[in-house]
Amino acid sequence: MASDPSNVTLTGLARRFVDDGILDDSVARDAFVQANRDRIPLITYLIQNELAQGQALAYSAGMEFGVPVMDLNAFAPEMMPENLVDQKLIRSHSALPLIRRGNRLFVAMADPTNLQALDEIKFHTGLSTEAVLVEESSLRQAIDRYLESQDTSMQDMDDSDLGDVDFEAGEDEEGQDKNAVDAREVEDAPIVKYVNKILLDAIKKGASDIHFEPYEKMYRVRYRTDGILEEIAKPSIKLSHKLAARVKIMSQMDISERRVPQDGRIKLKLSKTKAIDFRVNTLPTLWGEKIVLRILDPTAAQMGIDQLGYEEDQKELYMEALHQPQGMILVTGPTGSGKTVSLYTGLNILNTTEVNISTAEDPAEINLEGVNQVNVNNKVGLTFAEALRSFLRQDPDIIMVGEIRDLETANIAIKAAQTGHMVLSTLHTNSAAETLTRMMNMGVASFNLATSVSLIIAQRLGRRLCSNCKEAYDVPREALLKEGFTEEQIDTGFTLYRPKGCDKCNKGYKGRVGILEVVKVTEEMESMIMNEASSIELGKQARAEGFDNLRQSALKKVIQGATSLEEANRVTKD
Repeated sequence: MASDPSNVTLTGLARRFVDDGILDDSVARDAFVQANRDRIPLITYLIQNELAQGQALAYSAGMEFGVPVMDLNAFAPEMMPENLVDQKLIRSHSALPLIRRGNRLFVAMADPTNLQALDEIKFHTGLSTEAVLVEESSLRQAIDRYLESQDTSMQDMDDSDLGDVDFEAGEDEEGQDKNAVDAREVEDAPIVKYVNKILLDAIKKGASDIHFEPYEKMYRVRYRTDGILEEIAKPSIKLSHKLAARVKIMSQMDISERRVPQDGRIKLKLSKTKAIDFRVNTLPTLWGEKIVLRILDPTAAQMGIDQLGYEEDQKELYMEALHQPQGMILVTGPTGSGKTVSLYTGLNILNTTEVNISTAEDPAEINLEGVNQVNVNNKVGLTFAEALRSFLRQDPDIIMVGEIRDLETANIAIKAAQTGHMVLSTLHTNSAAETLTRMMNMGVASFNLATSVSLIIAQRLGRRLCSNCKEAYDVPREALLKEGFTEEQIDTGFTLYRPKGCDKCNKGYKGRVGILEVVKVTEEMESMIMNEASSIELGKQARAEGFDNLRQSALKKVIQGATSLEEANRVTKD
């Protein structure tokens, strides 16, 4: 492949786009070279880099290959054949089955050169496949909607199924059934169905937490969705005890004990291949037991680093640090900021048969095959520090510590990072610079800190704007400058979007996006750490070396249209 675009002879689609006036000759040559270098289709490259409109590309490609072109937004989704093509094939090839006519299957595609997709679908279905060209952005959205609709393990359930949902309780530490006598009073069908419905609805809505909250004169149930709590039910206060007892039975807790907090787990089996875990905690309050269930997503570690919200340069820094033979990577942020998912995504990348990975957590939230996971248990003396000591006698390559809470744990983790091990851990601080000063304040020697920590990631989660209904609006230049945008950013003429709200989202937002500060500890920063510089000085040095802080990262997400300025202001502060 020629590396100089001027030496490239344009053929096929690239030549067609030039002939149709969609691309200039020089742009087409450069795009052709870059797309081949990145190993992605030319149309995908042009769309990603906003070099041409998707509709124009589709019509031009259709004329070139003699393939019909269709507006996918005008197609009725109910006509699409269900469960005919494997979901992995649809996702990997960006090819969507549209309609079946006898033994012919029409497949929506954005890249007419992807003959492999047609061949594989033909092989798996036994049907003759024919391509229909569509706009790439419309295809991506249609594939997302189609795959969501095919996940029928939840959507096919109605109220008649609620009493028969398969729940498995977590095992009790002593292995005893404490609830044999008391269970009878809460095993009546209405309570069982009501609690099952609350759990199932939470999963359908994509909630991360469920709160059961008793008060003096009322009782409420709230979901945390995309980081925001929302009240969804107000059952009678008379049901307070029965609701708490039912959840405690499901999670194998002692329902006769209401004076101290308890922890438990629930596994909800949706199908033979799909299950959801809940981490359950009870807290005695003035008016009864408050119960919070954290919904644990077993697929979170497999989502891939590209979906976490890292900018390209931040991703490169993280990947480079992960593949060092030794050192320490610290992820920091408040509870619910996605620290665990970031760490487990890294572990998933490193998880091969050639390495020994051990983790100590309180408790383990994501089960990862091939990783030796340990739940710390302070009652029996299994602390983070004790688990770390044991790991170092188990021939480890990679160690993950759920949280560095004290000097003992910090010193053992640093010693491991200095003696040929990769160590990953978390702290609760507000920024990358504050992480270093926090560890110095714990009592960690500055020279140990400087020689062990290789990368610090501070992160938050912001709500992602719904791509279906977000609307553009104008903000005066002076207001943008006041918010922190640079003159150069404003001169690019980016578009600001705000939430509107539709039936496919939650008040204009759907899902969340990572807002990250990724700082590599450079030689200059090592010298400053040795001299016990303040977090302000370390922060200034990080900015001088080109590392974005959380605010700058949030504003980039606003420029990209991923989130709103209002959400960036909620999540980050100068």
